[in-house]
Amino acid sequence: MTLGQIEIDATKFGTDPEPDDLPVLPTRNLVLFPGVTIPISITRDSSLLVAREASERRIPVGIVCQTNPDDDDPGITKGLYKYGVVADVFKVFELPDGSHTAIIRARNRFRILGKGAGAVIPAARLSVRFKILDDIEPAEDPNYDVTVEQIGRLATEIMEKTAGIGKEVSGNLAQLKSPTDRVNYIATNAGVDAAEKISLLAESNLAKRASKLLALLLDNMRRVELTHEIMERAGERMKDNQRSAFLQMQLETIKDELYGPGGDSGDEADELMMRADKLRMPLYVRDTFDKEIGKLRRLNPQTPDYSVQYSYLETLLDLPWDKKSKTNNDINAARDVLEHDHYGLDKVKQRILEQIAVIMHSPRAKAPILCLVGPPGVGKTSLGKSIARSMGREYQRVSLGGMHDESEIRGHRRTYIGAMPGRIIKAMKAAGTTNPVLLLDEIDKVGKDYKGDPAAALLEVLDPEQNKTFHDNYIDIDYDLSNVLFIATANTLSTVERPLLDRMEVIDLSGYLIEEKIEIARRHLLPRILKDNDLAEDSGFNITDDALTALIERYTAESGVRQLEKQLASLVRKSILARLSGTEFPSTITPDDLQPLLGLPPFTKDRYEGNEFPGVVTGLAWTQVGGEILLAEASLSPGKGDRLTVTGNLGDVMKESATIASQWVKAHSAELGIAPELFETRNLHIHFPEGAIPKDGPSAGITIATAIASAFTGRLVRQRIAMTGEITLRGRVLPVGGVKEKILAAKRAGITDIVLSEDNRRDIEDIPEAYRDGLDFHYVRTVKEVLDFSLV
Repeated sequence: MTLGQIEIDATKFGTDPEPDDLPVLPTRNLVLFPGVTIPISITRDSSLLVAREASERRIPVGIVCQTNPDDDDPGITKGLYKYGVVADVFKVFELPDGSHTAIIRARNRFRILGKGAGAVIPAARLSVRFKILDDIEPAEDPNYDVTVEQIGRLATEIMEKTAGIGKEVSGNLAQLKSPTDRVNYIATNAGVDAAEKISLLAESNLAKRASKLLALLLDNMRRVELTHEIMERAGERMKDNQRSAFLQMQLETIKDELYGPGGDSGDEADELMMRADKLRMPLYVRDTFDKEIGKLRRLNPQTPDYSVQYSYLETLLDLPWDKKSKTNNDINAARDVLEHDHYGLDKVKQRILEQIAVIMHSPRAKAPILCLVGPPGVGKTSLGKSIARSMGREYQRVSLGGMHDESEIRGHRRTYIGAMPGRIIKAMKAAGTTNPVLLLDEIDKVGKDYKGDPAAALLEVLDPEQNKTFHDNYIDIDYDLSNVLFIATANTLSTVERPLLDRMEVIDLSGYLIEEKIEIARRHLLPRILKDNDLAEDSGFNITDDALTALIERYTAESGVRQLEKQLASLVRKSILARLSGTEFPSTITPDDLQPLLGLPPFTKDRYEGNEFPGVVTGLAWTQVGGEILLAEASLSPGKGDRLTVTGNLGDVMKESATIASQWVKAHSAELGIAPELFETRNLHIHFPEGAIPKDGPSAGITIATAIASAFTGRLVRQRIAMTGEITLRGRVLPVGGVKEKILAAKRAGITDIVLSEDNRRDIEDIPEAYRDGLDFHYVRTVKEVLDFSLV
């Protein structure tokens, strides 16, 4: 045979190797397949000695690939793969550069069994025991021929795209008539990992070997095409950048010719510089501004990056850096503003005035963050606006309800398309001063998801020790928020993160009495509604105090005045309609006029049922919209006494309270005069009406216990009584929260007596007398005391 210009007589080779002693030539990355003749480079001295002796003596050697190509001294057990080929070394010759190359032809595959004797070629450092592996030729199978054709096509395309030698590869494949020889030739020369080639070499079934090779080539082809596509895009982008740079240079040259060095004084960059010169920015901000405007000058105005950079610089200029509002220093004027804007809330206004006084006395003192907590409609948001007006400061409201993205607080980084500052920086920009009043509305409704936790970002905003260097990701420099008066609002504290709550001072706004609501309607609601509808206060719309009372009691059920305002607005609209249509409308609205105008009242004042049937008790509950009365019903039915049914859409805590109450009544049946056999012949059912409304909490404990005791004893519950308190298995009555809201609910329902824990006495004493008027409070320590007073 002929390899290039080297004449080789292959007939002189072909002796069988010794099965226990096969000298090995290790290769670094070459995996040779049977039937392939190939030149290999000999770099190790030991391998050169083996190759020369094998060529001279016509001794076959093993060609095995190393597991680690960087290993200069591989071993048999760990340094070599387990599969190789028996090969003949046709010739070894020296190249002009002093390196050596051997012409090798592979014969059979083999698997290494262990270390060989090393006697065939004593100079061989590696010798192995081995087992010859025979290839399984496929029967006449058209699928095999098609697979081989696809392998040849893919190999040619890959070599053409990677090395530009597709025609040469195609010519070499044409000389190979056997499909098996083509598969082995391509497998040897394919640009795939050595470990994957070893898996091909280990496969005896030639059809499977061909299929695996085709899969590897397809994957390789995808990588080649992807690389080619990336390189083309990179080349096009480089051309575009070079073109833009060239045009930019020409543009700068034209500007220099027209306007002299530095360009037109009226361009956008210079306008920004002139605006910056008029501001008193901190030095670190001015340094950042000068650096960023230098970037703007180097950008082409037609590129998207230019508009992003320009918007950023405008944001820096629009932010207040050293501008403050001239604050009011007259505490009496501040008091007058609060009194004018809000009726009632004396305790709340007193606390706010204390804070305003501290700020007036010591402007540099760190102001605490106030958190106004109360049900909807009690005036939390409007109170924040009044605080700003009383202090003479700018006011901005930041709505946090439903927020779940941390970037809404900290802003987006400018690397993102459509990046913008966070809501805090936006509010400061809108306020235009460094000392506004920022109202963080609905702070209890902040959520969190995979985009981050806004409540965690608010920690920096609301911490006086940290907000001096608040960092917004968009402006990317520290901003001083220490002069801002933050006021937060919430309906409940249960959903506010504890670290966030620790940074705020809570002020409770519970609700209004009926008398206060009437005064609020006269002073604020009606004038505002008439003004919104372009009606003068003397336009003829009149309503009596009795009608307002009936409107509050029968058409609203709230702690605030939001629903009241809606009902008044409805009456005003009906008066306008009557005036325009020429129909009659009462000159002064009385209680009797409400039903014809507003329909049937949705609420009734007296909703308790505690004096008609045994087992029915009125409890008191707290909700996010204020206090509510809560009916508990207990009934007995024939049975084995082993069932306790609790219904009414109750939570786990409330169900546990029912279990505790039932067990306590059973344990004290003798004291209550209950026959023991009743517990064995009656099943107990406890129900809370209005099942569509979820209910939970421990405060219904004494209510449930009273209902159960009333049902078993047949004794009625005292009239116009309501109760609230948690119980224990020992019969102790524990204090509960939301007392003020519950008292207001009791007054709305016509309750006269309230039973609650002795430990709640201090809460009652802290409530103004106007809220307690008309109510008698009965403090208890045990369930027995509750039953002694409640059951008649």
